[in-house]
Amino acid sequence: MKKDKISRHTCRVTVRYKPEELKQVKKAFKNSTCPKISEYIRKASLGKPIVITYRNQSADDFLSEMIQLKNELNAIGNNFNQTVKKLHTLDHLPEFKSWIIMTESGRQILVKKIEEIKEKTNQIYQQWLQK
Repeated sequence: MKKDKISRHTCRVTVRYKPEELKQVKKAFKNSTCPKISEYIRKASLGKPIVITYRNQSADDFLSEMIQLKNELNAIGNNFNQTVKKLHTLDHLPEFKSWIIMTESGRQILVKKIEEIKEKTNQIYQQWLQK
């Protein structure tokens, strides 16, 4: 069987922009979902619909803070897992006591991070209520 010919864009059109016009085109392109500027310009010139993304800065800020807190909580969780594994292998009492002390400090850090998450969530919630 013959493979169907792939439809390719073979005709070329050159367009010249002033620097400020090009900035506008690039800004509009960055706000679209088009993967290439050529696709964006092609759709715009042919009157085809262009999907524009809308970014909510407060949501972006919230997300970046939550990602950072999540990473910190993951690190604390990993430390807890290592601590539990170590506790299962201990056979000397003094070593056991030191691991208990370390576990308690880890628990305190975890509780502190959970409180930070609650505070940040409440702050963002209050900001959204005001809008």
